[in-house]
Amino acid sequence: MKRRLFLAGALASVLAVGTACGGGGSDDAAGDVQQLTIYTARDKKVTDFVVEKFTEKYPEYQGKVEILNIGAQEILERVRAEKANPQADVWWGGTQQGLSAGAAEDLLASWQPSFAGNMDAQYKDAEGRWFGEILLPEVIMYNNAALTPEQAPKDWDDLLDPQWKDKIIIRDVAASGTMRSIYASMIQRLSPDGSNPQPGYDWLKRLDANTGSYAANPADLYLKLSRQQGTLSAWNLQDVLLQANQSNMPFGYVMPTSGAPVLVDGLAAVKGGNSEGAQKFIEFLFDDALRADLAKDFFQIPAIEIADQPEWLSQLDLRPMNVDWNVIAEHETEWINHWNSQIKNKG
Repeated sequence: MKRRLFLAGALASVLAVGTACGGGGSDDAAGDVQQLTIYTARDKKVTDFVVEKFTEKYPEYQGKVEILNIGAQEILERVRAEKANPQADVWWGGTQQGLSAGAAEDLLASWQPSFAGNMDAQYKDAEGRWFGEILLPEVIMYNNAALTPEQAPKDWDDLLDPQWKDKIIIRDVAASGTMRSIYASMIQRLSPDGSNPQPGYDWLKRLDANTGSYAANPADLYLKLSRQQGTLSAWNLQDVLLQANQSNMPFGYVMPTSGAPVLVDGLAAVKGGNSEGAQKFIEFLFDDALRADLAKDFFQIPAIEIADQPEWLSQLDLRPMNVDWNVIAEHETEWINHWNSQIKNKG
């Protein structure tokens, strides 16, 4: 049995899953199953649902799954810091560029799951170290109790209008894979090869001037926006729809006319972790029935297309922005560090 050393309070969000609906597991079998630790950037509603379904199918994992819900960039930094003594088994929810960085640093296990052959090459690592699970369009988010669809900005550049001074709330960028991707996309669209980020920096400085506050985490963002401490943000479509439809938050979204950056959001088995449990969990996430449920009830856009699309997905007017994620992967750290030190709260 692999021994684990956890920092005090690190796993603050531990799921105690109840009695499984399925049968077939014995106490002896459960005792032989190694703990499965998952670092995830997924919304807690999603993780609760998936882990419950997972332990229904594999009752031997009852009480053996631990979840830590943190930002995607925080996962990379934690897995990197723990390289010599891995504490996680699964990295679930990360940007293509973040996962690619983890692969390049030899943090991720290489393997070939059963679903890999059905996945577009652009959505997976060539050496099997990470796999795209869902596509995340990044959109303009607004409080629909404060603004009508007609009043809301229609495109990214509209966020720079002086009328939105102090009306924008942004999830703190450095720790968030979503926000790093949005901000890097704003720079790359103005410098396609990444050689001259200054126009993008100038754009972000003007956005900073209209930003009333930076939220420490997604929950803080939702609270501030729902209380109309601001009326606008930039965020991923899935979480906007989740909060609006499952938490009754007053949120709407705008698909930007110039296009939405569409992230490949994926997952990986952590090198040196519980490979048996990690692979079983990752294979489970690509179960067709589960993916259909996640699309229907949790607004996920599967990286591998599903046959029975829910109405919201079949009618989605998705307008992808032309983003070069390779350029962003090369420059993202430099760009975000510059934003953090030279632009944030200085606009």
